[in-house]
Amino acid sequence: MSGEPAPLRVLHVSQPNAGGVAVYVGQAAGDQRRRGWEVAVACPAGGDLPARCAAAGVPWFNWPAGRAPGPRTLLESLRLRRLVKGFAPDVVHLHSSKAGLAGRLLRRPCGTPTIFQPHGWSWLAATGRQDVVSRRWERIAARWSDALVCVGIGELRAGMRAGVRGPYRLVRNGVDRRRFRPADGAARLAARTRLGLPAAAPLAVCIGRLTRQKGQDVLVAAWPDVTARCPSALLAVVGDGEDLDALSREPVAGVLFVPAVQDPRDWLSASNVIVLPSRWEGLPLTALEALATGRPIVGTDVPGITEVVRPGVGALVPVDDPASLSAEVAGRLLVPGIAEREGREAAAASAAYDMSRTVALLAAVTRDAAGRGDTPEEALVDVRAVAGGLLGAGGVGLAGLDEGVADGVASGVLDGVADGVASGVADGVASGVADGPASWGAEGGAEVVGVAGAFGDGAGAVTPPNSSR
Repeated sequence: MSGEPAPLRVLHVSQPNAGGVAVYVGQAAGDQRRRGWEVAVACPAGGDLPARCAAAGVPWFNWPAGRAPGPRTLLESLRLRRLVKGFAPDVVHLHSSKAGLAGRLLRRPCGTPTIFQPHGWSWLAATGRQDVVSRRWERIAARWSDALVCVGIGELRAGMRAGVRGPYRLVRNGVDRRRFRPADGAARLAARTRLGLPAAAPLAVCIGRLTRQKGQDVLVAAWPDVTARCPSALLAVVGDGEDLDALSREPVAGVLFVPAVQDPRDWLSASNVIVLPSRWEGLPLTALEALATGRPIVGTDVPGITEVVRPGVGALVPVDDPASLSAEVAGRLLVPGIAEREGREAAAASAAYDMSRTVALLAAVTRDAAGRGDTPEEALVDVRAVAGGLLGAGGVGLAGLDEGVADGVASGVLDGVADGVASGVADGVASGVADGPASWGAEGGAEVVGVAGAFGDGAGAVTPPNSSR
């Protein structure tokens, strides 16, 4: 009988199913599968994450879940628990705030060790009462997190400032430097030829989901000032999202709207400068991909971007400041030598964000959560610097949180679905979750949703790997 331990089983749960988070989850799941682990991903149908799973040979389970909290959140939580029970993972890894809510709404799913990775804290997108509720929820839900993985030190500090106490682990985002390589003038010309772009036009590129978070509205508003200084300049806004109609309703000279692409390398290579006008970030993959491609970045002075855009690789501007944004972008389009020099520095700086180190560190944190190893010092050193040594793998406190609120919310969530969710969740966890509890009964319970791979041939059936994506 072999003394080798059984392969680690990990279930990644993600909502959203597209964009930077999908790229990250696909990379992490693929790496862990190559380590010999038994890995699966649960996410909603659509987007590109199911296809990424198929390409990596990772089973995909269809987990129907909306992006925002609402009357169906409890049903989504129950469905997820059924998936966890069926797959029986050693670790459940929850990605982004919605998966973090559904996955921890009823404590750890099936008692399984749980990792939560916010990829940008939930309250950053909230205002008013929802902001307060989101912070309180994250403080409480940290009780049921065996690791709180932050993609950058700015994200970790934001959690600390909000009073979220727990077993923080710092695993910075990374970029695959084998795929994203410095692009010289010949590569720029070749990319522009493939994209049908003018060979010599000064080109700024903004890649990302079209949402308030990403701030494309500020960039489009700034563009007339850019073209006033540099009349031949073009801006390519690459991505899809809920703000597309509003942004494209009134055409702006020199602005091109391009549908989202799975592979952004041509757009990065074709550009003279990459623009990130975000209102908040975790640690954006687009910024790391721009560095590796050897492109300067003009971004906003927010945590996540400030970690990447250091002196010599671009410029930082205030949030919601079109004048400052246009000045920095125009300067690099008018004086290509500045952009080229910063691009060379950017390519050198990308070595600090190599994806191989990111996935190796994440694997070590996952083994630790499963009780099969210790977290490397690298994932703790900056945590200790921020927290003064107070953060570790031990118990989680609720410093700064009103005890009455904490107890009321916790009891509302945990001490009975019929009564507790309607009172506790609606009043203290996720605004809107309990607005329509009657609809849960109409759903007929929490039946198992369509799955694939190990559980059959549902809508997400695994196909043979067909790419290295």
